[in-house]
Amino acid sequence: MDPGRLKTLLERVRAGELDIDEAMRELGDLPFRDLGFANVDHHRALRGGFPEVVLGLGKTAEQIAAIVAELARGGVNVLATRVDAQKAAHVLAAVPGARYEEGARAIVVEQQPIAETGRGTVLVVSAGTSDLPIAEEAALTARLGGSKVERLWDVGVAGLHRLLHRRQLLESAEVIVVVAGMEGALPSVVKGLVSRPVIAVPTSIGYGASFNGIAALLGMLNSCASGVVVVNIDNGFGAGYAAALMNRKRE
Repeated sequence: MDPGRLKTLLERVRAGELDIDEAMRELGDLPFRDLGFANVDHHRALRGGFPEVVLGLGKTAEQIAAIVAELARGGVNVLATRVDAQKAAHVLAAVPGARYEEGARAIVVEQQPIAETGRGTVLVVSAGTSDLPIAEEAALTARLGGSKVERLWDVGVAGLHRLLHRRQLLESAEVIVVVAGMEGALPSVVKGLVSRPVIAVPTSIGYGASFNGIAALLGMLNSCASGVVVVNIDNGFGAGYAAALMNRKRE
């Protein structure tokens, strides 16, 4: 149940097109539905502006399919992250309208037009090609959250001229998400060039002493550039979600 659908339901009751008993049946699954192994939160969109997002990691294909189908039953757009191709094939067979975004490793059920709620553009920047799955997850999430999204790939600090060549694109963005592994220096460089907020995403990409992203995380947390905020290691979803909220028009 999203805010638009709830408003339409209440307007139909006020207009006499729908009686109270029918409306109560429509609202019967609020605030959640118990599937036995999961309590699916149908109230999330009303509280936070976006339906519950399914983390596929650690769930079986059958569990993912059941949760996605239950959320989709409410008529909202659905996102499931961290789903591998094998599990995705099962979900797509079980849930009509579902599609697999291979680059982002995510399943999307897009049942409603995505309203553009952003003031400007969310730009997602990746340091290297190996960071792309996390960057694509951020880009997909921000788009589903109502933002126009642009991408800038493979502009890490080892070849700084690649980034400086696209400075106009950096300056045109409202919010910038920067995804980097190794030593995690790119967010500081980007923030030194622009006045916009930068959301830094450390990735687990790197050699031994990168400690699966801890080196990048610590580097980003200790950034000397003011205005850099940091999410958890490999958390493209969290960065994309935050970017969409930062970019959202005020009502």
